[in-house]
Amino acid sequence: MSLSPRDISIPNDWDRRGLPGWTYHSPALLELEKEEVFRTHWQIACHASDVPEPGDYLTLDILGERAIVIRGTDGTIRAYHNICRHRGSRLVTAEKGNCPGALVCPFHGWVYNLDGSLRGPARPRSFPPMDREAFGLAPIECELWMGFVFLRFRPGPQPSVAEQMAPFAEEIAPYGFEDMVPTGGIWTGESPVNWKSVRDVDNEGYHVAMAHPALQDLYGATYYDEPFSQNLSRSFASWNPQAVRRWSVRNYVRIAQQNPALPESHRQAWVYWGLFPNAVLAATPESMQFYQEFPLSVGRTLLRGAIYRYREENRAQRLARYLAMRIDRDTQAEDVQLTIWSNEAMTSKAFAGFYLSDLEYGVRTHHDHLRRALPVMTLDQSPGEDRMAEANDQITG
Repeated sequence: MSLSPRDISIPNDWDRRGLPGWTYHSPALLELEKEEVFRTHWQIACHASDVPEPGDYLTLDILGERAIVIRGTDGTIRAYHNICRHRGSRLVTAEKGNCPGALVCPFHGWVYNLDGSLRGPARPRSFPPMDREAFGLAPIECELWMGFVFLRFRPGPQPSVAEQMAPFAEEIAPYGFEDMVPTGGIWTGESPVNWKSVRDVDNEGYHVAMAHPALQDLYGATYYDEPFSQNLSRSFASWNPQAVRRWSVRNYVRIAQQNPALPESHRQAWVYWGLFPNAVLAATPESMQFYQEFPLSVGRTLLRGAIYRYREENRAQRLARYLAMRIDRDTQAEDVQLTIWSNEAMTSKAFAGFYLSDLEYGVRTHHDHLRRALPVMTLDQSPGEDRMAEANDQITG
């Protein structure tokens, strides 16, 4: 993995248009996105340290799916649909907790082992003989990579997470992600925009100088993005030791320690690794995090993420992590406002669509990935809500 910008050659006549506005407010397209972009691609559920003990579980409600991630008595982390095979009730209702030894449905009391097999229904004589494996919990494809738990709800064309993320493995390994622990649990929030508007802002740093004074102060002179390629993207910046304009930034660069486990190029770096369509892993010398977004409706998006720290954390690392969190908090608030303004324009007849800078190839290449997943997005005009799936199939051939 290169530690400096890759040689990116962008022709002068490259198509500077982004996705057309109709793709941001079409309910029919959103249903296709859920199925072909989200359910068939890997999604981050949590970190292994979020479910450290046998019976520990975490639930995830996204895309019309209910998932439960649970650590079994054998120490293995598995994922299942949070659905009882009897009447479809939720097996667990809390966001996280512990089920010592078994999962018990709160509706009728069916009992499942932590490996997903059916231990037995309530009043078993009222049923014909049942195959305990066949009536076990429906599994969800699950993969553990660098300590993170990834899920995939439907089979997709992409290889394993490890295969896709292989170009980043050497760079990420020194951070020791797998040995980190949670700070404050998984956070969630909502934004009143289409999910793509969130990703559009996050996929380019062209706006940093104008819209993010803290980030510009911290690392604006060194920040660069790499385009999406083979489902991956990357952004990199080294902080300025002389940054003094913002209180959080000034104290962060004063307190933050250079992590000796990292190569010299990364000891003062903030790095972001993207996985299509919606996940980002990010690291600073003292912490790491993930964040992502999921569509709730055409104009509502769930924001979700978590921050993790080193198990043995000194006072300077703790203070630096707090200051980095303040910088990120301000940046996220600024980004939410930017997404709202941009998303509003997508329904205006006065807006002719994106016209992208050479510095916004992250947006363009992410849109290219979406067009490949759903070719109907190549159309300048919507084919009509009742013809969306048909039109997509016709273009796909």
